[in-house]
Amino acid sequence: MKLRILVADDHEVVRRGLASLLQAQPGWEVIAEASDGREAVEKAKQLKPDFVILDIGMPNLNGLAATRQLAQHDPNCKIIVLTITDSDHVIREALDAGARGFVLKSDAVRDLVSAIEALQRGQMFFTPRVNEMVLAGFLEKGVAAPRGAPPRFPTLTPREREVIQLLAEGKSSKEVATVLKLSTKTAETHRSNIMRKLGFHSIRDLVLYAVKNDIIQVHMSDPDPSRDDSGT
Repeated sequence: MKLRILVADDHEVVRRGLASLLQAQPGWEVIAEASDGREAVEKAKQLKPDFVILDIGMPNLNGLAATRQLAQHDPNCKIIVLTITDSDHVIREALDAGARGFVLKSDAVRDLVSAIEALQRGQMFFTPRVNEMVLAGFLEKGVAAPRGAPPRFPTLTPREREVIQLLAEGKSSKEVATVLKLSTKTAETHRSNIMRKLGFHSIRDLVLYAVKNDIIQVHMSDPDPSRDDSGT
C-alpha cells in the first residue's frame, strides 16, 4: 500500500518541487496539492492522506489553523509544518496545534523525506534549534532546572508512561484505549489524572515532557551533512 501525501503551499513552484521530491520516493504518492490552508483542510478531509505537509504562511487559512483543524478531525493524520523560522512562538503554536514534525523551508529538500520517515517510526522530527530549546526547557517553563536539583515532576507509573507516549505521538483517547485494551472512559481518566498530576494544561506540555524524559524519540536533522570536520 502506498504512502499517501498531501502537499500545501501557496507558492506553486515550491509546491510542485516538494511534490516531485516526495513522488520520487518508492511507495510514496502525492495524492493532492493545495494552495491555501482552507483548500488543504477540505482535500484532507475528503481524501484522508497519511501525511499532510503544510506551509505555515498560507492565505485564507494559515498553516497553524489548518493543522489544528486537521488534528481534531483525524488524529491519525501525521502533520509536518514548513516554517521559514524556528522561533519560540512558531514552535509553541505548531505543537499546540498538533504538528509532530518541523522542517525549515530552506532545508525542505534535505530534511522533508527524513521527517516523514521519522514520523513513520513513531518519532517526532525536530530541527537542531527546536531540540535545543526543548532540552533546555525554554518551551516549557522558560529555563532549565539547575543541575542536581530534585525532580520537578512526580513519579509516573509504567501505565501512565504508556499513556503519555501514545498521547504524545498524537493518538486520541479512543486510540489509546484500543492500544492498551482499556475502555475509552478509563483512558480519558488516565489522561486527566496525568495532566493534573503534572500540572499541565495542554498536549504541547505533555509532548515536551515526553521528549525531555525520553518517553518518545525525536529525530533531528543534521545541520550540515556535507560538512567535513576532519580539517581536510
